[in-house]
Amino acid sequence: MTAGTDHTQPVGDLDTDVSADVEALYRDGITARRGAFAPEWADRLGEDVAAAFEEALSRPGGAVGRGPHRYYVEIHPEQIRDFVGLVDHPWVRSVCAAVLGPDYRIVELGFDVPLEGAVNQPWHRDFPMPEETRSERRLTSLAFNVTTVDTEEDMGPFEIAPGTQWDDDPSFEHGMFPPKSAYPRYEELAVRKYPRRGDISARSALTIHRGTANLSAKSRPVLVLGVDGPEANNDERHDMAVTRAYWESLPQRVRDHLACPVVEELTPITQKHTIEGLVMGDA
Repeated sequence: MTAGTDHTQPVGDLDTDVSADVEALYRDGITARRGAFAPEWADRLGEDVAAAFEEALSRPGGAVGRGPHRYYVEIHPEQIRDFVGLVDHPWVRSVCAAVLGPDYRIVELGFDVPLEGAVNQPWHRDFPMPEETRSERRLTSLAFNVTTVDTEEDMGPFEIAPGTQWDDDPSFEHGMFPPKSAYPRYEELAVRKYPRRGDISARSALTIHRGTANLSAKSRPVLVLGVDGPEANNDERHDMAVTRAYWESLPQRVRDHLACPVVEELTPITQKHTIEGLVMGDA
């Protein structure tokens, strides 16, 4: 964080003191809360993700490739049993409000699954840098990651280059993929993450990162929760929806931040949030 600059949004009393997390997000592009959930909670989430993954693979367009043996699936909130417990967790709520302001919007729910044989992804960010970030050095969205397994070295850990959320280079292909000539810098900065069941992280999806090679016989599913500030428009890339009955069962505090259609019946999502260089398997 720039010395003397306070990026925390003025949102009144927060449930949890997240000032150190805000500082970490602006400095490193990532922060985390260890043990936010019980391991048993993560196990139930893992069951829900496994069921959704099986369903997605059974139909055309249900899952999108993010490189060889690596998939992304967007889902509806009702496909996990404790969506409310996730989005209404005091740390999640407080980080969103502090970084994005009181009018933050939940726009994405999905998961990444690196299977056995997944290879190193190219270094990338998930979308081009917004103008607010470029000109004002301000983050306008966050991605929360929740692992459903205890991550081990051979399972293809997530790798991130701290501080690179501010990298702004016209040579980035599609505004997301740095040239291979820049890889040595990212490899020098790179930190591998080994979250365990119950941990949750928050990051700027602009921070340069990649999934690494899964050399094990195990998959490493990770839930992704995408949250926008008022000026972001990532909801255009997603098709999350809730049924009317589910909407009416939600606490008002959750409904206030849930930016998605309310429908009579859910339609399975055909994936459209593709990332060209990852779909092509350019690792």
